[in-house]
Amino acid sequence: MATPTDPLRRALLAGLSALPLLASAHGPQGHTTHPRAAALPPEQKPWGIAGDPARVRRTIEIRMGDDMRFRPNRLTVREGETLRLRAVNRGRVMHEIVIGTPEELAAHAELMKKHPGMEHDEPHMAHVPPGQRGDIVWHFNRPGDFAFACLIAGHFEAGMVGRIRVEPAAQEKTP
Repeated sequence: MATPTDPLRRALLAGLSALPLLASAHGPQGHTTHPRAAALPPEQKPWGIAGDPARVRRTIEIRMGDDMRFRPNRLTVREGETLRLRAVNRGRVMHEIVIGTPEELAAHAELMKKHPGMEHDEPHMAHVPPGQRGDIVWHFNRPGDFAFACLIAGHFEAGMVGRIRVEPAAQEKTP
């Protein structure tokens, strides 16, 4: 049974509530922030939770281009780290970076092909117009292998995908 936090259900409800705004959602300004989004508490995801900017200890710049590639396209993070992922769009078209599991990103990419004007704004995504940059501050509190991708229709399919490995925090040795 679906719960209110079920990702597909949330995406569908957000899409339905935003029907009047769909025409402008992926315009030159990128995705727009829904007024209620700022009031929602951070949601734990399998790959972590929205981070506190005051706890950022390092920033990783991820460059995006019209060759449909991220540079770098592989990141290694330690469980417990809060990072700023700075997405820099060096291309001439809109790009975005969305963190998730490979399965969730593939499902979201399919949804974006069906509804290219879908409005959404989550702390694990940044929508970056040409020549601009966007930041994601994320607390990686779960170990595992995750991904990031550009889900604009056609970009994901062209290979605009990267990998994130979150290594487990060092275990204290007991005598």
